[in-house]
Amino acid sequence: MKDILSVCLVQPDIHWESPEANRAELEEMLSETNNQADLIVLPETFSTGFTSKAKEFAEPMNFNTHKWMKQMAARHNAAICGSLLIQEDENVFNRLLFVKPDGETHKYDKRHLFSMGNEGKQFTAGQKTLTVEWLGWRIRPLICYDLRFPVWSRNTPVHYDIGIYVTNWPEPRMEVFNTLLKARAIENQTYILATNRVGSDGTGINYVGETQAIDAKGTIIDKLQSNPGLLQVHLSKIALEEFREKFPVSKDADSFSLEN
Repeated sequence: MKDILSVCLVQPDIHWESPEANRAELEEMLSETNNQADLIVLPETFSTGFTSKAKEFAEPMNFNTHKWMKQMAARHNAAICGSLLIQEDENVFNRLLFVKPDGETHKYDKRHLFSMGNEGKQFTAGQKTLTVEWLGWRIRPLICYDLRFPVWSRNTPVHYDIGIYVTNWPEPRMEVFNTLLKARAIENQTYILATNRVGSDGTGINYVGETQAIDAKGTIIDKLQSNPGLLQVHLSKIALEEFREKFPVSKDADSFSLEN
């Protein structure tokens, strides 16, 4: 187990529907980490932006962007995660890939599809959560709209230490974003990491970033504002476990099960 986990959260101005340009810019941004990160977190749909042309820009698994993630993970000796558009047979998924330095890849398909943005008409919803272990930490990655649904984020049945939300969260709803991130940290007694983009997309929607890290008490560890950049933070496993032992609210939690 690694007590202190070094995390790099990436906040780009995503090039609209331009995977090659986004990979190149992100690669340049990641060069600033100096290989000091254990975990690198990219935003939702980091290679294209939140495009409505899902089938046109979806890639098969182990194609250009997945291969690029493997290269970045190996180069920086860090796990890297973020979501992109993936096609499998007739289905398109908003899929988060969690890639380790040796190329081992775990996947999570976005469960809650944003119907007001017609996401449900283009994508197939995921059916199960993912909890992946990395350097002795249990990590639960989720995607954007999932943030609004606390049951799906609940720290069961597999306990996790870090919740990740990769997002394209628009400027008008930033107060909701900030409120819900703190709530997810407090109710689950976990660290929460959230990445967002900046700039405007091809439909004119504006994004102001506010990529951030929050501790299990709901306190913001650090936060970016509205410019592209990297947020580098250090998380302590010992501090998290000591807090949970001192204030074990999970013992009084309600039990429940999810039905599809």
